[in-house]
Amino acid sequence: MTNNLSAVLSGAVAMASFATTLFFAKFWRQTSDVFFLLFALAFAIDTVSRVALGLTETSYELEPAFYVLRLAMFALIIVAITLKNRSR
Repeated sequence: MTNNLSAVLSGAVAMASFATTLFFAKFWRQTSDVFFLLFALAFAIDTVSRVALGLTETSYELEPAFYVLRLAMFALIIVAITLKNRSR
């Protein structure tokens, strides 16, 4: 029961990350602001990570492959925020 609920919730988070990716990609196309591009890439990485986590037998999020993807995602968010605030 817990594994089924976890899989459903992981799928919901993956879908939300994918929708967020599309929103940020849309904003990037409208404004050509790198901030939105980096956020779109970050959420795309999160989507891939969540889908891969749901499709593999390994359901432990701290496996190195999943951890590196999540680390890259948060690094992109930090870079986007830093670049956005640097230009002011």
